[in-house]
Amino acid sequence: MRYMIIVKMTEPSPPPSPEMLAAMGKLNQEMVEAGVLLGGEGLQPSKSGAKVKMEGGKLVVRDGPFTEAKELIGGFWIIKADSLEEAVGWVKKIPMWNEGEEVEVRRVSEVEDFIHDDISAEALDREKAQRESGAWPENR
Repeated sequence: MRYMIIVKMTEPSPPPSPEMLAAMGKLNQEMVEAGVLLGGEGLQPSKSGAKVKMEGGKLVVRDGPFTEAKELIGGFWIIKADSLEEAVGWVKKIPMWNEGEEVEVRRVSEVEDFIHDDISAEALDREKAQRESGAWPENR
């Protein structure tokens, strides 16, 4: 199973220190060596982003920055783990905890999670072939 680890921020923060970057690099290397790391990145500040929302039947674009702390995501990892407990174990190794900060762990949906009568075996096979061909970012 794949899990997304979402690193939330309580407030905009400066770029990580060299020591923090080294600690994060060490954790990333540990995950690579364990064969669980599929991807992960830090995100630019919200001032360089946008949100798109449906309002009154129209798509409305709101440029950053986003002022509410609950809206800020600092980065993410996608990992392979056998259980939520295993994924949480990796989260506990993150070196950058500040008071009030939160990390969310969510299972990534797989094709099989959407199987129902309206989806053919052919469609599922195409999806898997796309993923395995390298067309998906996790395979690059």
